[in-house]
Amino acid sequence: MEFKPITRDDKPLVDRYYGASYYENGHFNFTNLYMWRNPYDICKCEMDGVLYLTAKWDGKMMALQPVGPAEKMKTAILNYVEYFGEINQPLVFEGVERSFAEILRNCDKFSFEVTEDRDSFDYVYLAENLIKLAGRKFHSKKNHLNAFRKMYPEAEYLPITEDIITLCKLELNSWYKKRIQDEADDPFIGYERAAIIEIMNNFAYFNLKGGAIRLDGRIIAFTFGEKLNKDTAVIHVEKADPDIRGAYPAINQGFVEHEWADCTYINREEDMGLPNLRKAKESYHPVKLIEKYRAKLK
Repeated sequence: MEFKPITRDDKPLVDRYYGASYYENGHFNFTNLYMWRNPYDICKCEMDGVLYLTAKWDGKMMALQPVGPAEKMKTAILNYVEYFGEINQPLVFEGVERSFAEILRNCDKFSFEVTEDRDSFDYVYLAENLIKLAGRKFHSKKNHLNAFRKMYPEAEYLPITEDIITLCKLELNSWYKKRIQDEADDPFIGYERAAIIEIMNNFAYFNLKGGAIRLDGRIIAFTFGEKLNKDTAVIHVEKADPDIRGAYPAINQGFVEHEWADCTYINREEDMGLPNLRKAKESYHPVKLIEKYRAKLK
């Protein structure tokens, strides 16, 4: 097996593999692989109708879930075992969906220790709930949204187009300047900023949908995502001015209403084990969590 780094030109290949089946993992798309290819050294290998993916963090190699027909997964596992043996690395799968975790658990040739990775579970919501914010459980969200609309009646929702991407970048830089003061030692701040800028510089190529809110001539919130599967959209990025009350609920609600009303579900990805982020994602009352697993060859 010969693994090579993911490049921009791999989008058609990756899209074809992920598009061939119904996947619910919010990371199972080219945009996520490409955004995080540098810090995680994401590489790919296509062989016999299966797409193999590897990543590396802190010097440790890991395997990502192979993508291809179900009948080829046992062979794919064997190929991973042989490859990691050749490079003298322990075989550890990260971020695999439940269906593949079950294949690993029931593997007759090899024994895997399979464990839940709760910090990586994706939060999935009904699009209708995020649009209407109806009922008692969404009362506080609706209050924040109504307060925003009352305080800033001139605020306008805009789809992201090339002519406002520059304004989005200015807001992004402002947001990171504030965040870096509190989290100067977090390397992901720089990685994330660079990844978002790169996507915005190639926005049309990635075939994404985006939304922004403009107030007094500047962008105070923006977001972007894409169709994940036949009934679900995944939100990759959402940023807003934290000093403007209701900016986050406004961009969340507006984006789904304007761009994803035809979807049943909205996947807003994981909380990474961050308490405040978990609280925020749970406050929107997900209808399901997409379980992800880690598996280590014994």
